[in-house]
Amino acid sequence: MSSTNRYPALPSRMSLIAFKTRLKGAQKGHSLLKKKADALALRYRTVMGELHKAKLEMADQIKGSYFTITQAQFIAGDISLAVQESLKIPTYRMELQVENIAGVQVPSFHTQNSDADDGQGEAAAESRLPGDHSAAAGLSLTAGLGKGGEQIKEAYSAFRHTLSLLVKIASLQTSWITLDIAQKVTNRRVNALEKVVIPRVQNTLSYITSELDEQEREEFFRLKMVQKKKKAMAKIQQAARDAETASIEAERTRKRNLLIAQRDGGVAEADMVV
Repeated sequence: MSSTNRYPALPSRMSLIAFKTRLKGAQKGHSLLKKKADALALRYRTVMGELHKAKLEMADQIKGSYFTITQAQFIAGDISLAVQESLKIPTYRMELQVENIAGVQVPSFHTQNSDADDGQGEAAAESRLPGDHSAAAGLSLTAGLGKGGEQIKEAYSAFRHTLSLLVKIASLQTSWITLDIAQKVTNRRVNALEKVVIPRVQNTLSYITSELDEQEREEFFRLKMVQKKKKAMAKIQQAARDAETASIEAERTRKRNLLIAQRDGGVAEADMVV
């Protein structure tokens, strides 16, 4: 097995346990990242569909808004200076919110009507009494119905909706880009775990297991050889002891025979003297 396809590790029981734990963690991380990638992909497709729909709506809305402002200018004349003079405070404020999608912080933008204090939204803002800060309300009261007041109010409402739609598109576009980047990063991590980390850990485990098995076979062979040598030495020692015992017995027999011979010789001499 090539060393480039595995991690450097000493073949030991501790290394085997460590890499088994590492493999389990990598597989669990791969599963979690896979679920995260699926969640991001689902949200990504949803945002992309909403963005496409909002852009199509925006094209028609822009045409209608500029048509209403053209009507108002045709009837009431140039109202740009009057609009600038009637503005006291910002009609809209931008609000930033952060949504957590599978651990990814996705920003979203919302418009907040600063002159709708009663919380009734656009309908309440358009039906303001004299003295409110709405540019359209002031201009429509000044111009009157005969001088394009109704057209100015329609243009104001159309551009209010256009502004809200622009903010929605900007929010969806930002979310789409954020999700696209997060999805690519997550997919790279999933692929790295699936194609590199997990196979290398598995190869390392196979290497450690094979080395430990080889060490076990070598140890078994060594023990068999030691046992064989011990048996051979035991046989040699037993043969030496048997030879020594036989030698001792032979010496004893020789001495006993010698004593018997000496005793028999003494008896024969005594008989001859008699």
